[in-house]
Amino acid sequence: MAAVEHSAEEILLAFAAAVRSAGVMVTADRARSFVDAVGRLALDRRASVFWAGRATLCASPDDLPTYQRTFEAWFSVEHSSATLVSPSATSVSGASLDDDGGREDGRNQMRAIASRRERLRHRDVATLDDTERALLHRMFEELPVRLPTRQTRRKRPDRHGDVDRVRTLRDQLRRGGEPGPLRRARAPRKPRRVVWLIDVSGSMAPYADSLLRLAHRVVEAAPHQVEVFTLGTRLTRVTGALRVPDTEKALALAGRAVPDWSGGTRLGEVLRAFNDRWGQRVVARGAVVVIASDGWERGDPALLGRQTERLHHVARRIVWSNPHRGKVGYEPIQRGIMAVLPHVDFFIGGHSMQSFEELLDVLANA
Repeated sequence: MAAVEHSAEEILLAFAAAVRSAGVMVTADRARSFVDAVGRLALDRRASVFWAGRATLCASPDDLPTYQRTFEAWFSVEHSSATLVSPSATSVSGASLDDDGGREDGRNQMRAIASRRERLRHRDVATLDDTERALLHRMFEELPVRLPTRQTRRKRPDRHGDVDRVRTLRDQLRRGGEPGPLRRARAPRKPRRVVWLIDVSGSMAPYADSLLRLAHRVVEAAPHQVEVFTLGTRLTRVTGALRVPDTEKALALAGRAVPDWSGGTRLGEVLRAFNDRWGQRVVARGAVVVIASDGWERGDPALLGRQTERLHHVARRIVWSNPHRGKVGYEPIQRGIMAVLPHVDFFIGGHSMQSFEELLDVLANA
């Protein structure tokens, strides 16, 4: 298949979109200013692209670390001349622009990496080769994660909060009834618990690795607010393994802990075991529960439906991620999926980087 040709403007706008996806509030006006700034400098000079983006895409000092990481993920200088990572490499760090490199080489390299990354966002992860998977793993590390939050009951003094009538009245009593400044307070927000239930049965084997990488990325954001279990013929808690910072080591530990990898599935029975041991306790109560499964149930679909309904009574939200959702021609006609749909709040895809980004967005706002 011939490579898709993109103009330099399209490539720069794609980079601006990547910065926005990483968590920086990049507006359309800022993205346009970035393109204009680079046009006034030199596209082939790495420093020019960096400082033009830093000046136009970042709105506050808090944005600088995120911008730096995103830029380094797209562009790197590994040698004294501009080189693109070879096709046989096991990982791709981005197009490399040298300060003294040629303008056309820089454009070609930016076009190549932007086009490749964009195509990968929409590809089914089950169809990728080793080189594409290496780049996909790098993209997982760049995913921005925002956990859902809840408001605490205890209020704290905050000059921008609501009027705290109790503290204000107490101050006035201490002054003998003389009026004084209003005391203000606000109830802070804290991360809400998130529970992942990942199907590792045979039908989900092509997606299990990516789903565990996604869960590991979320665990990194809040190690003590996220729980991860695998579903197959039995329930396995892998939270401890996924708290290891190194992704590859974490997945290796999780793999050794799961005894039923790529085996059968009894979703209804396993979900009942989760409800009995964990769901009715503090783990799932008030939490956002993400169930990643294709819904193929070898047991009784009615049992799966009842246990999903039972979980829904204690959880804040249930998000069901199905790798076949969103594919051309898919209809939720499997008996297992039909049984759970009345009891889930969100039914979304889970087969590509784009669908994983959507899942994280739903999770943050659940």
